[in-house]
Amino acid sequence: MSGRARLMWDEAVTGYDFGAGHPMDPVRLALTMGLVRAFGLDGAVDVRSARSAGDSTLRLVHREDYVAAVRAASVDPGAADEAYGLGTVDDPAFAGMHEASARIAGLSVGAAEAVWRGETAHAVNFTGGLHHAMPGSASGFCVYNDPALAIARLLELGAERVAYVDVDVHHGDGVQAAFWEDPRVLTVSLHEHPRTLFPQTGWPEETGDGAGAGGAVNVALPAGTGDAGWLRAFHAVVPELLADFRPQVLVTQHGADTHFEDPLAHLAVSLDAQRAVMTACHDLAHSCAEDGRWVALGGGGYAVVDVVPRSWTHLVGIAAHAPVDPQSVIPSSWREEAYARTRQSGPARMTDGRTPSWKPWEDGYDPADRLDQAVLATRRSVFPLRGLLT
Repeated sequence: MSGRARLMWDEAVTGYDFGAGHPMDPVRLALTMGLVRAFGLDGAVDVRSARSAGDSTLRLVHREDYVAAVRAASVDPGAADEAYGLGTVDDPAFAGMHEASARIAGLSVGAAEAVWRGETAHAVNFTGGLHHAMPGSASGFCVYNDPALAIARLLELGAERVAYVDVDVHHGDGVQAAFWEDPRVLTVSLHEHPRTLFPQTGWPEETGDGAGAGGAVNVALPAGTGDAGWLRAFHAVVPELLADFRPQVLVTQHGADTHFEDPLAHLAVSLDAQRAVMTACHDLAHSCAEDGRWVALGGGGYAVVDVVPRSWTHLVGIAAHAPVDPQSVIPSSWREEAYARTRQSGPARMTDGRTPSWKPWEDGYDPADRLDQAVLATRRSVFPLRGLLT
């Protein structure tokens, strides 16, 4: 297996542009790649593009009529059909929408193929992670569900166990829905509680159905959860499940919108805690997955200068086994680029100045604590279905 991680990148992804004023500003992708280059990480990884996802690949998850509707709206945005979630406030139609969306999906599928075929142990597509798209509709800024497509492609290639861990602030509803009854896929989502955030799903009682019972895991975190609670919840649920499931491939989604500066949500997580979870996912890939197979994706994140580029540059560094020191000063050339593009002054260092720590679940829990109640609800709902103790 190749010693170098693969970074999926194509300038065409910046065409995924819902227009001025939309939170999903493609500048976040360009600035992330710029920061990766500024730290020289593009020399530590194998930077590749990939074919756009074709119709046969898209149909692994999406309905044929929906793909046709996206194609039509891509040619004539004014004729977008809202019955398919297109032309809405969240998902405005734009020229070239199909092409840009299929390109992002193709990069995630390409990452999965490279890892499965042993071309690399780790592959990153920070432009992906568009986890809300449903088989027949766009949703939550997502047109095609690239994480689900990557997983579906792994299954098509012969994978029998794929684990998906989603730490975006929003529930990974589209991926969960795609594999709701499939015992080959374990989906785990840590997110802000559905009472206070879109898409209002991801309750701990959502655990899969049929042969897939126990295959969906949801940790619904109280609004305001910070580093200690977020890390405690992750470590109280994810490692034990992965050690039991023993996936052949670990797919993770690293939406940066858990951050305390994110304008669309209500968690209070630092960049340093995000980095700690990325490191934990990397370590879990090596300890639980076959040959360390790890596909790491981006996701949400709407503090497009201060947070997203730093977070995903850390992800690339971790995957490359060349982690960026949190105390590193951000090159002035990148800060100048960020200001020229956005008129925002960029951050100075690769840290928020935090040293995250958490109390392990094994040390006991407080039944009156809201965070512990959330973790316990998840463990009680799903662990017995998997033959694990709560």
